Amino acid sequence: MLRTCLLVFVVLLGFGKAVAQPLIKISGLVTDELGKSLQQVTVTVIGQSQSTITDEQGAYNIYSKSKIFTLKYTLLGYNTILVSIKQDKAGRVTQHVVMRINPNELEQVTITNKQNQLSNSTLINLTDAAAMPSVSGNFEAVLKTLPGVSPNNELSAQYSVRGGSFDENLVYVNDVEISRPVLVRNAQQEGLSFINTDLLSSAKFSAGGFEARYGDKLSSVLDVKYDRPDSSSAAVSAGLLGLAFSSKIVSPNSYLLTGIRYKNNTGILNSQDNKGVYTPSFTDVQLLYNYNLSSRFSLSLLGNYNSGRFKLIPESRETEFGTADTKLRLNVDYEGEEKDNYQSAGAAITLKFTPRPDYVIKWISSYFKTDEKEHIDIAGWYLFDKDDGPSTSKESSIGGYINYAMNKLTSQNFSTELKADQTFKNHTFSWGLRFENKDYNDDLNEYSLIDSAGYIANQQVHNFYQNNSVVVKNKLTIQYYTAYMQDSYRLSANTDLQLGLRAGYNSLSTQFLLSPRLLLAYRPVNNRKIFRFSAGVYQQAPDYRSIRDFNGMLNLHQKAQRSYNTSAGLDYAFDALGTRLKFSSELYFKYLDRLVPYMMDNVRVKYLAGEVATGYTYGADFNIGGEFVKDLLSYFRISFMKSAQDLKNDGLGYLKRPADQRVNFSAYFQDRLLNSPAYKVHLTLLYGAKLPVGSPLLQRYSDDFHIPAYKRVDIGFSKDFLDDFNVKKSGFLEKYFSSFTASVEVFNLLNINNTVSYLWLKDLDNVQYAVPNYLTGRRLNVKLVIKFKKSK
Repeated sequence: MLRTCLLVFVVLLGFGKAVAQPLIKISGLVTDELGKSLQQVTVTVIGQSQSTITDEQGAYNIYSKSKIFTLKYTLLGYNTILVSIKQDKAGRVTQHVVMRINPNELEQVTITNKQNQLSNSTLINLTDAAAMPSVSGNFEAVLKTLPGVSPNNELSAQYSVRGGSFDENLVYVNDVEISRPVLVRNAQQEGLSFINTDLLSSAKFSAGGFEARYGDKLSSVLDVKYDRPDSSSAAVSAGLLGLAFSSKIVSPNSYLLTGIRYKNNTGILNSQDNKGVYTPSFTDVQLLYNYNLSSRFSLSLLGNYNSGRFKLIPESRETEFGTADTKLRLNVDYEGEEKDNYQSAGAAITLKFTPRPDYVIKWISSYFKTDEKEHIDIAGWYLFDKDDGPSTSKESSIGGYINYAMNKLTSQNFSTELKADQTFKNHTFSWGLRFENKDYNDDLNEYSLIDSAGYIANQQVHNFYQNNSVVVKNKLTIQYYTAYMQDSYRLSANTDLQLGLRAGYNSLSTQFLLSPRLLLAYRPVNNRKIFRFSAGVYQQAPDYRSIRDFNGMLNLHQKAQRSYNTSAGLDYAFDALGTRLKFSSELYFKYLDRLVPYMMDNVRVKYLAGEVATGYTYGADFNIGGEFVKDLLSYFRISFMKSAQDLKNDGLGYLKRPADQRVNFSAYFQDRLLNSPAYKVHLTLLYGAKLPVGSPLLQRYSDDFHIPAYKRVDIGFSKDFLDDFNVKKSGFLEKYFSSFTASVEVFNLLNINNTVSYLWLKDLDNVQYAVPNYLTGRRLNVKLVIKFKKSK
């Protein structure tokens, strides 16, 4: 009864206002680009309480209280439309609207995109990548919230997918394969990844079961595009961690994209246990120029220069660890310094020929050169305290260690590729031919010493424990020849089949490799589900990194790693909680009959190049996402996995692989403040179960120790002063800017000490201890992102 009375009161109040003030009625139809009616489109009068949705015919009626107003049309999966209307007097207005598909949004929460039916990929919402609070500032941070990806280092752009190493992931920018540095051993040395978020037009990611058009790696594919923008624009962002500028210039026959980024994360690194003078400096410059030579020919140039300089003068370190019963404390005084320099430069030229609308041919050639230098000369003198409780006395050990490295690596990569796609009535046939030449010139000179009894100080160097000593020079050239063909075939109105085959040969292993792949997709008549099944062989040819062992020696007889993959998945779209949600799940199994075992030290992958192992990985990924708050996408995922390997002839059977992270959970949630909806909240939660690790003293692979679970919460608050929810906007800002956003971010909100690796030390009794190297603590960041007014 009370609800009824309140409802009557509200209706009467609204009626009274309507009578007291003349209203303008707006009617119209909303359709897509093909003229099809769109239902459930939300139509809002900005700044007023008026809103409605379109019916099955796409029709709507709405009222405005003022004569000058703006209508907003929104539908998940389509670009938002704003229409300004000025009416001299009360009456009727007819306003028809045509909405265009936004594929970045559509694939996240709907199943209706036919183009992605035969793709085992997730289309990434680019708005997430820009808004997500991230210490690294790299695009890859958003990948660590996706199913199948294991998070364990917020400073690094590297990631592990379904039990694989960092080197098992493919990354493409405009069909150009991107490589990562070889010498980087610590995430704090990493700078800016190749991908510039400000230039992105689309990005999709596959955690496995990807098609034959992609290269020969075992785990995943990240495929990003820089394409023609809708209009010219420019943007600037500035914060405590760095600066960025991007511009997009569009003309009738060409377009130019440029991006400049600078990063300095000194404040973040100062939150680590190692205290000292950090001087990181990272710069990246990119451009993409595309020119239409004719209606059929176009030429594009992608250029990049990436520089990373890292300098550290360590002073001291204090680390507390252990258990409630046994408390351990390490105090270290340092002398010396570390200076690292990583530089990469190169370009790719693409000639595109379109003889017919359904036939595209591309010729892509690229050359990249990378110079990496490490100079480390650091000595540490430590006091190691062990407290077993009040009933025992406190023990102390004094010792020291030395880390030295003078490493140089120059790598050059040239590739040229011809690829084509042609669509027939029920087929899309694709093929490609590729040649790649890689040159490596490596000069390694490094060693590390650990002393727990003062031998170093007494010049008795024959008594110390030598953890690592490498003095070697390597020169290597490898040629790769690959080809692929695949056919995507429409079996019926609801079923698609894709068959593909890759062939490869390389001058190192001299193997002829064949990799067949299959993907089957079924979509029921209701158009809300997709069932997928994939199976295939994935073979990763040996490269310089995998054939170099701990001592710098090369195993020139190494064969390609091979994996047999199968997966079954379901995408299901449904309406709940007042929005459209998408649920995705996938079960997978990988059997590896030939793999190269490795060990992890921070982000450094150390291969046992002379060993061969068999292995398996199986698991399940679950993900659900949608607009729980209008216009803000949120999603939650959980993954379960087991990954193990058996080194041949070691007699130990199956052991955990270094990336055997049994449980992963992530959430990215966005909301608006209730009383101030122009303010947005962006929350990222990450959990990754413990990871296996072995002692460096053992002369074999082991998994008898572990790195604790990774737990992290980052939160950001932002406000766009030109957001539609701002009733009063600055005239100055509206005149010159399309967006003016200020953000405050708190990294590691709960200030959790996450372990990334261990420093292995001994006491006087020759007992070895694993001293944890922690990642970053709680830090505050302030950022301003300005997008200038677009020009036609």
